[in-house]
Amino acid sequence: MIYHELGKTGIEVSKLCFGSLTMGPFQRDLTPAQGAELFERAFSLGVNFIDTAEIYGTYPHVREAVRLKRDAVICSKSYAYDRAGAEKSLKMALDGIGRDYIDVFLMHEQESEHTIRGHREALEYYLEMKRKGYIRAVGLSTHYIACMDGALRRQELDVLFPLINKKGFGIADGTAEQMLERIRSARALGKGTIAMKPLGGGHLIGEREEALDYILNLDDCIDTIAIGMQSLNEVEYNCARFSGEAPDPALGETLSRTKRRLLVQEWCEGCGVCVSACHNHALSIVDGRAVVDTDRCALCSYCARVCPQFTIKII
Repeated sequence: MIYHELGKTGIEVSKLCFGSLTMGPFQRDLTPAQGAELFERAFSLGVNFIDTAEIYGTYPHVREAVRLKRDAVICSKSYAYDRAGAEKSLKMALDGIGRDYIDVFLMHEQESEHTIRGHREALEYYLEMKRKGYIRAVGLSTHYIACMDGALRRQELDVLFPLINKKGFGIADGTAEQMLERIRSARALGKGTIAMKPLGGGHLIGEREEALDYILNLDDCIDTIAIGMQSLNEVEYNCARFSGEAPDPALGETLSRTKRRLLVQEWCEGCGVCVSACHNHALSIVDGRAVVDTDRCALCSYCARVCPQFTIKII
């Protein structure tokens, strides 16, 4: 497994970052013990970096990972915008993973310079906690080029976590080429770079080899790449690819045939809460029920989190 320093943070991370979203309650819904089995295998193959977030519901799973590997590098994210919310989120993360510090803590899904400013109070709290040793690096995650433009102007942000894949699937306001330009600028400034959704949230699974070739060839500007994994087959395949080895061809074919989709159950009441939560504008209300535009859906499952009737799930 290849390792890089995450920008100038002094934190060494594996090229493959284990994304925990897909094992959580809004997707595969693995138990913490089942998640621990996947983490243990990934650790044995050289992975040392795990991505989670407050909304993923996977802190119990990550706690098991930390139990297995005390020096695992953990990244989490929060939507908190004021000091009280930020303090609550950080405490939830530390208590949840069972450690007295967290390696990387990010403002989740920022959209522009305006949203960064709107979260200033939370950011100042995270920077204070960094100075006190509870956080090692601070930054943000985003699907927006406009946000990257704002982040590049902020020296205090150590780590940026943008969406990038070969087709630009899920980038809210531009192309893969435009996002890549900002990522290269971030690297030039010494910021750590974590790539998200290299497989387009699952839409590029049928083009897995080409999609991974694209992202792995960006070694000059991307420190680590987060991929959601929910099975031992995925762990084995991705660890081989990220170590420069040839995975079992049969395993690759099996994974390429895997199709994931957003399911809206028939008892949906059409309240529209999910529509407001979807940043990709993939949901709408038609004839009193939520309907998904599969060409826009990034399979993030954030809509499932807000559904009051529990009608939405990634399957």
